Order: sequence, then C-alpha cells, then structure tokens
Amino acid sequence: MSQPRISLEQWAAFKAVVDEGSFARAAELLNKSQSSISYAVANLERMLPVPVFTREGRKAELTEAGRALYRRAAALLKQAEEVEKAAEYLASGWEAEVVLGVDALVPMERLFCALHRFSIKSPQTRLRVLETTLSGTAETLLNRTADLALISVPPPGFSGIPLGQVRMLAVAHPNHELLRQGPSITEEELRRHRQIVLRDTGARRQVDAGWLGSEQRWTVTHPASSLEAVKAGLGFAFLPYERVRADLAAGRLQALPLAWGERTTILNLVLANGDSAGPATQAVADELIREFEHPDR
Repeated sequence: MSQPRISLEQWAAFKAVVDEGSFARAAELLNKSQSSISYAVANLERMLPVPVFTREGRKAELTEAGRALYRRAAALLKQAEEVEKAAEYLASGWEAEVVLGVDALVPMERLFCALHRFSIKSPQTRLRVLETTLSGTAETLLNRTADLALISVPPPGFSGIPLGQVRMLAVAHPNHELLRQGPSITEEELRRHRQIVLRDTGARRQVDAGWLGSEQRWTVTHPASSLEAVKAGLGFAFLPYERVRADLAAGRLQALPLAWGERTTILNLVLANGDSAGPATQAVADELIREFEHPDR
C-alpha cells in the first residue's frame, strides 16, 4: 500500500488558512510561525496535481478543486482527531463495545432513552443490542455473548437487579370474536381461538412461557410480527403493555377481559461478569437502573 505524500500537518495548515482567511491568522491559530505555514501550504500545492488557490495580489481564493479538497481535508482531520480520542478512551480502561441481551418483553422506548443518555457521556463506546426471547436471552449470558442482559428470570448462577414489573396484556383486534364472549373470558374460551406466540430464540433448549393453551397457535420470531398479526385480526396474543399502549389508545387493539386478571412478570438486569463488569458496562447498567426505577417517567 502506498503511503500518502501529504501529511496531516500540511492539510491542517491548508484548512487553517482557508478558515482564518490569512496565513498570519492561521499561524496564530496553530501556534506556528507564518513562514512554516506558508512553507507547508506551498509544499502541499506542489504535490497536488491540481491548483487549490487562485491568487490576485495578496488575496487567495479557493478553486473548484480546492473547495472539494477542503471538504475532504476537513473530514480527514476530524477522523484523525476521533482516532486519537478513541486511543485515549481505550487507555482509560473503558470498553470499546458493550453488548446487551434484550428480551422481547423489554419496553424498547425506555431502553433507548437510557442508551441515549449513556451515548452522550461515552460517544466512543459502540453499543450492540441482541433482541432475544425466552431462553435465548439467558444464553447471551451463559455464552458470554452479552455483557449484560434484561431478562425475566436470570439463569442459574447469575443474580439479577429487579427493575420493576412488566404488564402482559392479552390483546386482540376490536372486532375479534373473543370480545363478544362476555366480560370475563375463561381459559376454555381462549383455547378455541388462534394464539400468536413468539418463538424461543435459544439454541440449547426451548422453553415455554405464559399461557400457551390454543391448539391453533401461530409462531413468529419477533414481537413486531406478533403485533401486526393481532392488528390484522389473525389471532390474539399476550404482549407487553408498553408495546401495545399506542394501539390500545388509538382503538386498533383491545385488551381481553380475562377471568384470572392481568399477568405481570419481573424485569431483571443481569451483569454477565457481576462486580467485575467494565466501567462502560457498569455505566450502561446505571443508566438502565435510573430509567426503570421511575415507572411513570
């Protein structure tokens, strides 16, 4: 691979001259002598195959090619600055990436509110969200593919920090036949209708969760697919309240009045490495705790 002939220092001198409007002010900005700035820009012009300035007396104007190269030089210098910041960041001990295993029952709006606050504090850390269901979330911890997980039941050997309860509503299209069964729907009545359920994403073992009594079950792989199937009138489903709240308010869905009342489950935050979690992972956990400890926020 050929090495670039023009240094970052020369591009910085070129950009400073354009930004400041003169060699003298560019020299002051970069804390260099005016002669060194003039020399750097002159060498840059000599190595380029196209002119970047047109000169009339002491006044220099960018050519069309100069304007294009100025934009690229600004991006190059910005990227170099970010590389240096990333090196400083890594040297401080913070992880370059934090991976989250996130169960389908998690209210994603709240998750992303917490992650947004973290990203403001730590823009250099990459975030990767693994959307999973049932045993698939536990496997992200057992396989160490996630640094932390939001899960209903922590797997054996892991302790969770309770973040609060998740309401699970049985919902259907407003014209669904179940809503004509009366004010208190029994399990027997539910069994006679199609249920939309989520597939377990785990590879080691498949587990069931919640009520799975319908023989006519349809299985999908993502909560969004389950929601769309229910809104299309293809069946009923148990879904987290946060995922259906807007559709309930708009009348696109209706909660089924179940004889045994509403289901709830606990949402837990689990750190894969416990107390030895890295500082970035711990900072993400802190933001999640802050977000979920205020249920009405």
